[in-house]
Amino acid sequence: MLSIHPQYINDSNGEKTLVVLPANEFDSIMEELDEFEDIKLYDEAKKGDQGERILFSDYIKNRKAKND
Repeated sequence: MLSIHPQYINDSNGEKTLVVLPANEFDSIMEELDEFEDIKLYDEAKKGDQGERILFSDYIKNRKAKND
């Protein structure tokens, strides 16, 4: 679990408008978001998986044949 220590900046009406975080905490949040995005993409790819597999060497042969 991330431990963050935000500091809020208020506008003239007292409404919170900005948040200031230490750089290391911001970096940790960005890493977590990146990991979450990877998980989301994996889950989406898994939904479309039909179970079909080919060998990488066959893929390369097919790719070369298409480019010739």
